[in-house]
Amino acid sequence: MRVLGIETSCDDTSVALYDEARGVVANLVSSQLDLHEPFGGVVPELASRAHLVNLLPMIDHLLARQSLRLRDLDGVAVTAGPGLIGALLVGLSTAKAIAFGAGLKLIGVHHIEGHILANALSGPLVLPAAVLVVSGGHTEVVMMEAVGRYERLGATLDDAAGEAFDKTAQLLGLPYPGGPAIDRAAEGGRSGRFRFPRPMLDDARVVFSFSGLKTAVRLAAAGLPRPLSPEDVADLARETQEAIVEVLVARLLQAARQRRARAVYLAGGVAANRRLRAATAAAARDAGLHFLPLQPAYCTDNAAMIAYAGWCRLAHGQADGWDLDSFARAPVVSWR
Repeated sequence: MRVLGIETSCDDTSVALYDEARGVVANLVSSQLDLHEPFGGVVPELASRAHLVNLLPMIDHLLARQSLRLRDLDGVAVTAGPGLIGALLVGLSTAKAIAFGAGLKLIGVHHIEGHILANALSGPLVLPAAVLVVSGGHTEVVMMEAVGRYERLGATLDDAAGEAFDKTAQLLGLPYPGGPAIDRAAEGGRSGRFRFPRPMLDDARVVFSFSGLKTAVRLAAAGLPRPLSPEDVADLARETQEAIVEVLVARLLQAARQRRARAVYLAGGVAANRRLRAATAAAARDAGLHFLPLQPAYCTDNAAMIAYAGWCRLAHGQADGWDLDSFARAPVVSWR
């Protein structure tokens, strides 16, 4: 069974092909980084227009490279949400047209489920598992009892961790996107010069809060001579990263203990952060939990995870009708 995946939830246009016999056989991504960098963030209208330009040629290229025609496929999986509505509609409309015209099954995929199931592309899943979904727009912990069975245990009360990374990078004069820039800058930072809050670590709930951390970084930076020296930037970046990572890992392990999970996983763009990966691996090892870090290519938005998630649903006899709609916000839900 072959499934074409389409991902256009934000600023990356991606198409992929999942073959149950061979796994992911193609995963193409067209980045819009240069388009949005002058604005310091994603401009929704520009993202939608770029998807319109890129999507069909990328699908044609993927199929030609694999020597396939649409009739050789079994289904089209597409991100239905959450995300930017305009961007989502480009992908969803394209998926509907292709599926209808070629007589294929249409499968709408929740973006968060795609990120969670991306872990299956790096190795066999160990379940039940607690999954930390962490990106520029999401910070939440989801319990995965089985593929298709999810429970959201808690989420951020204000800002996402990725957004805190981005805003801190902007404050420190680092380039966009901020997460990777903070990761690189923190390598040369000294530990102990600054001490930022670790919000709500004593709370029994699985919740996060990063708005106060951003304020702490701003106040610390404001007390330094301008322009900030490379040492100042590195030290501030290191402590910011340490504060965020400490909270993320503590919450993930807390959820795993509460729900007697056998494994922990990371998902989303921030899952590529090297300090977070190392800290999670160490904590999981100490707790006797399975942990296998995601391949970096599957951390950020990609269609491989959407194609695989769509294949999972199709393999269980599930598909969607032509009334499938996009949505900007909604928690991941179980379908088994």
